[in-house]
Amino acid sequence: MTEFDTKLVHGKPQDDNNTGAVNVPIYNSSTYIYPSVEADVKYDYERSGNPTRNYLEEQVAQLEDGYGGFAFSSGSAAIHAVLAIFKPGDHLIIGKEIYGGTFRIINEFFKRWQIEFTAVDTQNPSEIEQAIRPNTRAIYFESFTNPLLHVTSVKKTAAVAKKHQLLTIVDNTFLSPYLQRPLDLGADIVIHSATKYLSGHSDVIAGIAVAKDKAIADRIYFNQNSIGSTLSPEDSNLVRRGIQTLAVRMDRHLSNAKKIVEFLQKRPEIEKIYYPGISGTKDHEIAQKEADGFGGIVSFELKEGLDTTKFVEGTKLIQLAVSLGAVESLIELPYKMTHAELSPEEQLKAGITHQLVRLSVGIEDPKDLISDLAQSLDKL
Repeated sequence: MTEFDTKLVHGKPQDDNNTGAVNVPIYNSSTYIYPSVEADVKYDYERSGNPTRNYLEEQVAQLEDGYGGFAFSSGSAAIHAVLAIFKPGDHLIIGKEIYGGTFRIINEFFKRWQIEFTAVDTQNPSEIEQAIRPNTRAIYFESFTNPLLHVTSVKKTAAVAKKHQLLTIVDNTFLSPYLQRPLDLGADIVIHSATKYLSGHSDVIAGIAVAKDKAIADRIYFNQNSIGSTLSPEDSNLVRRGIQTLAVRMDRHLSNAKKIVEFLQKRPEIEKIYYPGISGTKDHEIAQKEADGFGGIVSFELKEGLDTTKFVEGTKLIQLAVSLGAVESLIELPYKMTHAELSPEEQLKAGITHQLVRLSVGIEDPKDLISDLAQSLDKL
C-alpha cells in the first residue's frame, strides 16, 4: 500500500478483531484486563491508549510520513500539548498571523509560565533569523494563515531552523495532508484541527499532532497522557471515517473555490481577494512549489461603505458560522467572530479589517453557491 488515496481508505490494521469487521470497532472501554500481574500489556487505561484512537493516530502518522501521531479532544488541545514540551525561559518565534485561539493560548496561558514569544513575518526568512535568541527553541507558523491566506515556505523556514538547531512546528489545518505534508518539507511537528478538513462534516471537535522522530513523539505523548486531553473512541471513529473521503472532498473544495474566485473577480463590490490560487503574488509562488492545491478557503474585502454584516447575514444557502473545512459552506466576519480575541489595534496590525469576509467553500453545486453570493451582494 503505497499510494496516498489508498492510505486514506485503509489505515494500519489493529489485529485485535476476530469478527472480520471491515472498519476498526469502537472500543468503548475505560480499562483493560491484565492476563497476569507481570504481563506487559499494550492497553491498560483508555487515557493512555485505545485501539480505535490508536488506529487514527497510526493512520495520520502514515499520511504525514511521521514517526508518531496523537489525537486530542480539540485542535487547541493539540496546540497546548505541543507547546507544553517547552519549559519556562524558552523562546519561540511565531507567525504574526495566527488563529485567534492560538493567540489566546499563547498570550493568556503560556506567557504566564514564562515562555517567551516573538511574532514575525514568517514569509521573510531574514526576519526569522533576526529574531533568534540564545534561548530560542522553535519556530511556529501556519502554512496558510487564518484568515488572510498568506503562505509561508516550509522548506525555507525549516532550513533556517535546522541551521540554528531549532524545531519547526507547522499548523497545516487549511491544507490537510492531501495538499501538503510539512514533515516531508523539513518540519519536525505538524498540527491539525481535525475538526476541519480531516473529519469534514461539522460533527466532531478534534486535534491531531504528528512528530517526525521518536524523541519529539515521546515528549508529546507524555503531555497527551499526563494532561489527558485525548480524543474519545467515538470521536476517533468519526475522524477516521471522514479521512476516508478526504481526497474526493478536497477535490470538490478546490474546484468550487476556483469558480467562486472567478465570480468574485468580476463583482464591483469586491475590493480585494485573498486566495493563493491567484497568480502574480508571493503566496501563489510559494504554494505552487510546496502544495498540491490552494485550499478551500476564500477571504475577501468588500469596498468601503458596504455593510459586511448585511452581506453575511443575507446569504441563504451559505450559513453564518465559525469553523471551516466541512461539506457545507460557511461564512463569517473574522473581526467579530473567529478573531474577536484580538484587540482592534491587534486586528488592524494583522490586516483584519471590518470589511474582511472569510468564506469556507463547501462541496455543494457551485452554481447554487455563486447564485447565493450574488443575491446577497445585489442587496448592498
